[in-house]
Amino acid sequence: INYVTCSCLHLYFCSGGTPTAKMEVKTSLLDNMIGVGDMVLLEPLSEDSFLDNLRKRFDHNEIYTYIGSVVISMNPYRSLPIYTPDKVEEYRNRNFYELSPHIYALADEAYRSLRDQDKDQCILITGESGAGKTEASKLVMSYVAAVCGKGQEVNKVKEQLLQSNPVLEGESKTLHPNSGGKYMDIEFDFKGDPLGGVISNYLLEKSRVVKQPRGERNFHIFYQLLSGASDDTLKQLKLDRDFSKYNYLSLDSAVVNGLDDAANFRTVRNAMQIVGFMEDEVQSVLELVAAVLKLGNIEFKPESRCNGTDESRIKDKNDLKEMCELLGIEQSVLERAFSYRTVEAKMEKVSTTLNVSQAYYARDALAKNLYSRLFTWLVSRINESIKAQAKTRHKVMGVLDIYGFEIFEDNSFEQFIINYCNEKLQQIFIELTLREEQEEYVREGIEWTNIEYFNNAIICDLIENNQNGILAMLDEECLRPGTVTDETFLDKLNTICAEHQHFESRLSKNSKFLTDHSLPHNCFRIQHYAGKVLYRVEGFVDKNNDLLYRDLSQAMYKANHSLIKQLFPEGNPAKVNLKRPLTAGSQFKTSVGTLMKNLQTKNPNYIRCIKPNDKKASHIFTDSLVRHQVRYLGLMENVRVRRAGYAFRQAYEPCLERYKMLCKKTWPHWRGPAREGVEVLMADLQVPAEEFSYGRSKIFIRNPRTLFFLEERRRQCLQDLATLIQKIYRGWKCRSQFLLLKQSQIVVAAWYRRFAQQKKYQNIKSATTVVQSYTRGWQARKLLRELKYQKRCEEAVTTIAAFWHGTQARMELRRLKQEARNKHAVTVIWAYWQGTKARRELRRLKEEARRKHAVAVIWAYWQGLKVRREYRKFFRANAGKKIYDFTIQRIMQKYFLGLKTTLPSMSPIDKNWPARPYRFLDGVHTELRRIFHLWRCKKYRGQFTEERKAVYEEKLEASEIFKDKKALYPSSVSQPFKGDYLEISKNPKYQKLNSAVDEKVLLADVVNKINRANGKGTARIFLLTKKSVVLADQKTGQVKASVPLPDVASVSVSTQSDGFFALKLKEGSASAVKGDFLLSSEHLIEIITKLHRIGVTAADREQLNIDISDEFLVQFKQDKVCVKFIQGGPKNGSGVSCKRKNNRLLEVSVPTTA
Repeated sequence: INYVTCSCLHLYFCSGGTPTAKMEVKTSLLDNMIGVGDMVLLEPLSEDSFLDNLRKRFDHNEIYTYIGSVVISMNPYRSLPIYTPDKVEEYRNRNFYELSPHIYALADEAYRSLRDQDKDQCILITGESGAGKTEASKLVMSYVAAVCGKGQEVNKVKEQLLQSNPVLEGESKTLHPNSGGKYMDIEFDFKGDPLGGVISNYLLEKSRVVKQPRGERNFHIFYQLLSGASDDTLKQLKLDRDFSKYNYLSLDSAVVNGLDDAANFRTVRNAMQIVGFMEDEVQSVLELVAAVLKLGNIEFKPESRCNGTDESRIKDKNDLKEMCELLGIEQSVLERAFSYRTVEAKMEKVSTTLNVSQAYYARDALAKNLYSRLFTWLVSRINESIKAQAKTRHKVMGVLDIYGFEIFEDNSFEQFIINYCNEKLQQIFIELTLREEQEEYVREGIEWTNIEYFNNAIICDLIENNQNGILAMLDEECLRPGTVTDETFLDKLNTICAEHQHFESRLSKNSKFLTDHSLPHNCFRIQHYAGKVLYRVEGFVDKNNDLLYRDLSQAMYKANHSLIKQLFPEGNPAKVNLKRPLTAGSQFKTSVGTLMKNLQTKNPNYIRCIKPNDKKASHIFTDSLVRHQVRYLGLMENVRVRRAGYAFRQAYEPCLERYKMLCKKTWPHWRGPAREGVEVLMADLQVPAEEFSYGRSKIFIRNPRTLFFLEERRRQCLQDLATLIQKIYRGWKCRSQFLLLKQSQIVVAAWYRRFAQQKKYQNIKSATTVVQSYTRGWQARKLLRELKYQKRCEEAVTTIAAFWHGTQARMELRRLKQEARNKHAVTVIWAYWQGTKARRELRRLKEEARRKHAVAVIWAYWQGLKVRREYRKFFRANAGKKIYDFTIQRIMQKYFLGLKTTLPSMSPIDKNWPARPYRFLDGVHTELRRIFHLWRCKKYRGQFTEERKAVYEEKLEASEIFKDKKALYPSSVSQPFKGDYLEISKNPKYQKLNSAVDEKVLLADVVNKINRANGKGTARIFLLTKKSVVLADQKTGQVKASVPLPDVASVSVSTQSDGFFALKLKEGSASAVKGDFLLSSEHLIEIITKLHRIGVTAADREQLNIDISDEFLVQFKQDKVCVKFIQGGPKNGSGVSCKRKNNRLLEVSVPTTA
């Protein structure tokens, strides 16, 4: 089915399949227009009518207008309800001219060209400061994010790309919009889903860190930090909320209406977390921002030395001390760097003192470099998080949000290079739009009248020429020996550029009047494409040098802060480079050149932003300001080119494929060349000849109305085709249903006849069964009566016989009972006689026993009387004490004899002990229990061999390290520490590995070495000796790494039931080149215990530090990765799993123990 048939089917099914379904109503560019939506259609065309059209649309909240495919955007300075999700769906997959002008139309056109035609795109957003370029770039990115694919990973990438804006805006934005520029390349896969991005930053206005113009304030992040950070955070950073306590903060604009710094700070923190910043990285960034504020409070005072020279000293060292504490720098090192400067030339070093002005210059230079390098690091860090992971070729969409053209009362070096960048962008616009428009007509053989336009290449050459350009002369002046000032630079410009038609100064030939007071002596003027700009040369040389004393770089490199060494690599004493660094102008020129080359490789899409007034207020349209922007943006020239030429062009093949259904001769297939088919089509449609022209490969349509006419005819044709398809489909559907009903009737009739016959057969069968049952019942009843009669006769005989047998049995029973009664009577009489004899004998024996007992009692009393009479004299004085002592002695004797028989077993873990018989024995009873336990423990220890004793000592040490700290410990208590699990000395497979290790192997086991890239483990043999740790390949036995134990700084494990541990190596050691080791083992407790015992017993090494935490950092080569342990098992299986979340985070899922 061809394309049209598919479209018609789509219309039919979307309409619900009813013949009365209506086509979707679409708002065309020409429908319900306010003014003119496309300036190409403006009649008459003049600058005044152009401005009137913009004003009319602006007053009705129509802020977007077209010039062909170029979008003009007016900043409304307020929120409009034209960016809702419904609007996104409305412009999705629509023709550019199909709906009213909108930035979404351009974004959709660029995205579909990238996705469907595989063309890299770039969106160039240009305009003055405050014209809404940044907001336009956000709208483009949000639209692309809304219309591209969905999914967990895709949504994560989109969220990171969108949230990179708040992070960089907090660091680079001020009330003055052009404090930084940004170009982002968004990379897509073949489906059009975003994979990542790359951000480039251009010219952070770092001079604003130390000094702000009147009415402006410093970068937003300083105010956001002081307003939004918690009290604890400010206390850690040694800051105070009062803005007036910091010299670098401008107080006249510290608080801005409508700007919530506290909420913006929370937004920045949340965005950094989404992008992938670790908590320690966020803290490091805040510490550096606080250090910049502290740096501005350092003040100097002059002091005279004995040799007559002046030097500087710090007034109050409290801020210096707090800054050094934040950055981990020795206070004396930084204090000396502010007082002295060391100059190196070949093999000589000269140290000179700094006066107060030089010290202030060094302080401000350090602040500017610290902040700008921090911003560059942030860009690199964000790029690392959002970069595409796949290595395949990507589709790219570039979004350029960069400085607008600037004309202030006081223009300096920053405005000069900003305007230079805008000149280059205007040159790109000229080359890729105006010139390409004309050249394409000539290339296609279309009759064309050339339009003269201003080419600003001469201005770009004035600035960037490698020999006579202003930047080249500024670099030459900065590198020249001798006294170099801004005045000598201006003199050089007057000498070389005096005759240039776009350069003016007091001494140049283009200056009409030497007495012109609008052109001061220390200034020069350049005729830019946007107008004349007056530049003050004061500060040009210093800002271009961007010089930071080497002493300060080396002092920063000595810091213990995690970021400072990365920001100041030139401070490394081992890599001293005497070569002078590139100037700021050269660096910016190179980056702009790279940007231009990048833009020229992509298909451009233009958004020209215009600010309607300087007050940033809504509903105000300033004619003079808008007229000025229209002129320097070249919008009138663009309209004239589009009107003089053709508004629409398309290759013959797609044009014929799209509109061939409008002509019977070309529908459904055209067999000849595509151009002839288009000619036949246009002739059949009777389109006026002046409305189009035939090129060599394309057809050119002059007026968009002609295009709309073709589209409208095509829509009508599609609707007719849809109706035809509906008719054919409904006929087929009705015939199919009739045949189905007919076939169903035949099937139903057959089934009914079968059912009727089956029912008749069942009735006959049922009747036959009933007759048979009655016949069988009668026969059965007859037989039953005969059987019952026979049974009654048999029962009568049985009853008579039973009565006879019963009579005989009763007679026999009476006889037997009488005989038994006689025998029982004899037995009872004999028993009574025997009882009588026994009772008589018993009475006799009792009487005899009573007599013997009476004799014994009397004898005992007599003996007692004799004893008492004999010993009466001895018992009168101390009889009670002796009786007491005798009683106690007998009780103790009985207690010890009883304890001897009831002692518990000799097992040390047996806690049984006999109960005490008397309360006064409490102390003795407890002490005896303790002594007995100590004695049996000693006897138990005496049975130990030396090897068993060492095992128990290791178990005891493991208990001290891990008990109540790691969930894995209880399960390891019952497992003996074997040590050599591989039997490495006996196994011939490891004979080569055993010979490679000189010392005795204390532990040999197989561990998993965790890969940072994907979190998966690789099996390795782990050998531990008294001197080193060895990792070897499990299959070949080849040694992969050997780490001396002195190089192991610490070991990190989690608190959970996993086997992961990290061997952290000392920084600077030979073993730390490839970073730390993240391993996993089933015998984690034994490995860590043996490592700790070796450190304790070795006299020449420090005790090994063991860190037990659910989150720790591991150094992989140059990067630090956070390993985080969470509860909850993986999706498949119940074991521990390790997964890489991003470039800086490995997440280990540990199953929850029951």
